[in-house]
Amino acid sequence: MVVDDSAVVRGLVSRMLDKDDNIEVVDTVSNGELAVKRVNDIDLDVIILDIEMPVMDGLTALPKILEINPNIKVIMASTLTMKNAEISLKALQAGAADYIAKPTTSREMTGGQDFEHDLCERVKALGIGRPERSADSPAKAKAKVASKIVKKPSGPITLRPEPIAHSKPKILAVGSSTGGPQALFELFKGLSGKINVPIVVTQHMPPTFTTILAQHITRTTGIPAEEAQEGSALEPGKILIAPGDFHMILKERGDKVIATLNQDPPVNYCRPAVDPMFESVVKIYGKKTLGVILTGMGYDGRNGSKTLVEAGGVIFAQDEESSVVWGMPGAVAEAGICSAVLPITQLAPRVLDYFSKGVG
Repeated sequence: MVVDDSAVVRGLVSRMLDKDDNIEVVDTVSNGELAVKRVNDIDLDVIILDIEMPVMDGLTALPKILEINPNIKVIMASTLTMKNAEISLKALQAGAADYIAKPTTSREMTGGQDFEHDLCERVKALGIGRPERSADSPAKAKAKVASKIVKKPSGPITLRPEPIAHSKPKILAVGSSTGGPQALFELFKGLSGKINVPIVVTQHMPPTFTTILAQHITRTTGIPAEEAQEGSALEPGKILIAPGDFHMILKERGDKVIATLNQDPPVNYCRPAVDPMFESVVKIYGKKTLGVILTGMGYDGRNGSKTLVEAGGVIFAQDEESSVVWGMPGAVAEAGICSAVLPITQLAPRVLDYFSKGVG
């Protein structure tokens, strides 16, 4: 279901989604109040929910929708403003599954394929994990087709043994995407005040949102977090987050390690991307790197994680049950390069345990 007060936007978004044979738009409504009423009447997998609407806005409607049906995945849609980024992060903490940056004009919305591709992929990825409908559901066939889109491990996960006597990590590198903000909050709350190495994060997010994410992490977890700027120095106990639309690459400068930013082509359809960040981390820290891959769609982070473990480092991943989308962590798990695949609530203790057993 598409929820937006603009009839033009509702029409454009619906047509984009309807082009994909694996997606069925079952309804469109103009405000949050109507959306809440419709949730009682129709079976839905995913709702695209605008933030700013008359009668009832998206943030007000969200908890009402989830109270009626906690299994629905809600994507918050908003333009790239600081205010809307702040609201979107609050919505994620309140139970929204994802967010998408909405072009400011219909011309921008129809002028390129990026928004359409991103929108359809998010809807399909989030629509996969819901409990199966009854046999007479008209959308069941489409759900079955969509379930083939995100590849999941086909058999038991093989864990990579940790080194018996490993070096104490000198850096923690984290990659995340869909569902990532909530997972980052949980991970870092468990690490607050207990870890004294630099932390670098690539979270798939648009510009502006990463600024707000850093502020929320600081407020929520107590660990100082900043959106990286060109030349930002890594510091023990501080989190640097790759800014939206920029890859973050670490480089040595004198006796410091700094973040450099570039707008090279997207990697794995993403910018920022996890792979180039991980690869740059390994060049500097080698086996003294601990990497964590959290919830997210796609497979970004898999190649960088392979490079990391080949250098002697270790990778942990979030498990399927606690992930919003088990694409990225599933990809590294299937590759057999993880030393642990755990619920998000158990990852921080596992990270601390690995640090405590390190030598040097």
